[in-house]
Amino acid sequence: MPLLAFVLLHLLVALGLPFLARRSTRAAFLTAAVPPAAALVWVLAQAGPVLSGQVRSETVAWAPLIGLEFSFRLDPLGLLMTILVAGIGALVLVYSDAYFSRGGGDARRCAPLLLAFAGAMLGLVLADDLITVYVFWELTTVCSFLLVGQAGISRESRRSALQALMVTSLGGLVMLLGFVVLGESAGTYRISELVAHPPSGAPMAVSAVLILVGAFTKSAQIPFHNWLPAAMVAPTPISAYLHAASMVKAGVFLVARLGPVFSGVPQWWLPAVVFGLVTMLLGGWRALHEHDLKKLLAYGTVSQLGFLMVLFGAGTYTAALAGAAMLLAHGLFKATLFLVVGIVDHQAHTRDIRELSGLGHRMPALAVIATLGAASMAGLPPLLGFLGKEAAFTGFLRGGPTELLVDVVLVVGSMLTVAYSLRTLWGAFADKPGQAPTEAEPPSAEALVPTALPAVAGVVLGIGYPLADELAGGYAAAFVPGDDPYHLALWHGWTLPLLMSAAALVGGVVLHLGRVRVTGLRNRLPRLPDAQRGYERIMALLERVAVGVTGRLQVGSLPTYLGIILLTVLAIPGAALVVRASVPEDLRVYDTALQIPLAIVVVVAAIAVLRAQRRLTAVLLVGVVGYGIGGLFIVDGGPDLALAQFLVETLTLVAFVFVLRRLPARFTQTDTARALRVPKAIIAGAAGVFIALASVIFSAARQAPPEASAEFIANAEHGAGATNVVNAIIVDFRAFDTVGEIAVLAVAATGVASLILASRHERRKRSTRTTPVRVRTPIPSGQRQKEEVRE
Repeated sequence: MPLLAFVLLHLLVALGLPFLARRSTRAAFLTAAVPPAAALVWVLAQAGPVLSGQVRSETVAWAPLIGLEFSFRLDPLGLLMTILVAGIGALVLVYSDAYFSRGGGDARRCAPLLLAFAGAMLGLVLADDLITVYVFWELTTVCSFLLVGQAGISRESRRSALQALMVTSLGGLVMLLGFVVLGESAGTYRISELVAHPPSGAPMAVSAVLILVGAFTKSAQIPFHNWLPAAMVAPTPISAYLHAASMVKAGVFLVARLGPVFSGVPQWWLPAVVFGLVTMLLGGWRALHEHDLKKLLAYGTVSQLGFLMVLFGAGTYTAALAGAAMLLAHGLFKATLFLVVGIVDHQAHTRDIRELSGLGHRMPALAVIATLGAASMAGLPPLLGFLGKEAAFTGFLRGGPTELLVDVVLVVGSMLTVAYSLRTLWGAFADKPGQAPTEAEPPSAEALVPTALPAVAGVVLGIGYPLADELAGGYAAAFVPGDDPYHLALWHGWTLPLLMSAAALVGGVVLHLGRVRVTGLRNRLPRLPDAQRGYERIMALLERVAVGVTGRLQVGSLPTYLGIILLTVLAIPGAALVVRASVPEDLRVYDTALQIPLAIVVVVAAIAVLRAQRRLTAVLLVGVVGYGIGGLFIVDGGPDLALAQFLVETLTLVAFVFVLRRLPARFTQTDTARALRVPKAIIAGAAGVFIALASVIFSAARQAPPEASAEFIANAEHGAGATNVVNAIIVDFRAFDTVGEIAVLAVAATGVASLILASRHERRKRSTRTTPVRVRTPIPSGQRQKEEVRE
């Protein structure tokens, strides 16, 4: 079972890394790089069979009685994502050793957390079950929270980590509800079965919207995009891996994975395309005006994720082919650029483009690597980004006016992409007039090589486009290819998509050259609604509501708390009981005559509790109620239950007596309490009626003894040597339960003994303080000494 084994290998090695990181962070990072590198090698060895249609699948049942299982499947999409997750993960971990060369607490935390995150992402991209997807989805959320927050020293890191956790986890809960709707309507949670036999009807529309909410939050789509730029407070290797190559692609991956299931469902493709286009434009526009290189790349990532959402949400063969190619290209060039920014920040001690100048001369190799990554992001041939972008333009040409409008927006978004790609290179490496060259030392080979490899891979896959076409085409085959399926290639002739690519390049260059005018235009335009400010206002509103609700409910009144609990019981299970339950036909008033006087004692004692004026009297009457119920147990043939009831009542009564010694002897009734007496009585009475009805109905629900009871009866005398089945269950069959009950009684007895000892100690202290002490005081000479008694 290699798929599950690789996931477990990541998680198990991550558990042991903290001990290794205490001795050597270098050893921890290099050891952490081994599991993803091994997974990459194994997956590449399986590429041929997988792309030819030989899908590998594994299933492990972890709760078979309720049908829960871990199901994994390596198909073309899983293969493509595993290359990104494992390949870039191994490179980032090696790079991290150079980045964290100075050590420190963050370095010791990052190695195990990054590897655990890689294992969670590997489980997510290989999952073939909706519940398995959700489990690993939330694991990536938790790992992201810990990685962004780091040690939690700075306020900004804590706020950004909490924001990422809130947005993505709430989206994940909505997505889980969509999974349940989809799985229950289809009768299966297995994704491969859903693709083969997708359900239909209203549940498809509901589940499509709910699942898209989760995908939008994870992949930073408008209006949930603001958490991604805020997460740039994390160290650069974390940004490169989580927020460029893996985690933020989880939402896009989910849309790609379930695209064949929801193909043709308007509630799926329409929001994906519309929100994706808006995200692409707004993310690109924001990137044009950022001065921090990481923030610039972050908004560029938001823009590119919108582009990918459009491609995978469209649900056509050519768009899916373009989406798979762009997914791979984006992971490669964005990882390269983030790692480049990390080197610039590490060597120049700043990433503000207003302070950087002349780094291209000081670090020419790094400038070349960055140029390759930016060129692929801008869509220049012969790089992989060009293949994906041209396929994207082609994917929307064969439809009507709506598809043509989508293409126009994609061209405008691509212009913005070219502009912020040039801004990245110009800001980091250009010689700026009137600005002194930035001092920086050349980077080490350990940092440079992992940065260069993804950029080189983008060139290799662009020139070797048949390999890229096979990788992307394996996923696109899930859609109907049509009579003349599109293939990735560097040259398709003088076509309209080629003209669109050229227009995007020219428009992007013009935008970059006119960046000063563009910034001036932006300053004159009315400000758009700020998602970050909206998030902060929503959180502040939630905090005020929470304070208000808490102030209303947590009033320090035990009757209020009990009333809220009882009202909740009446509203939820009580409503269900009234609607669905029915009273059994063979209901009897009593079974034996002894039940009648005992019941009268219990009822009279309960009424008397309400009328009691002294606290001790009320406690004694509550004890009478408990002893009366114990008597009912004896009458019904349960002496063991009666004994437990008597013990508990006795201990409770003793505890109450010692507590009451510190309280006033009588109850005090305020005007407010008197006014609320009737509502309290109504709530208490309704709760009592509910409990009584529930007891009767639930006790009559069993029609025949279950198999467990029959087994107990059959094995009591033979296996336990007991003719009393109840005794055999308590002592032998369910001995651990009995031990637990004994432990509860021991804890209660210990509490009572503590109260007694504390009371004696307090009495001894009081008696010591109040005992008269004779003190001799000096008096003037010639007078007789006298004694004073001072208390």
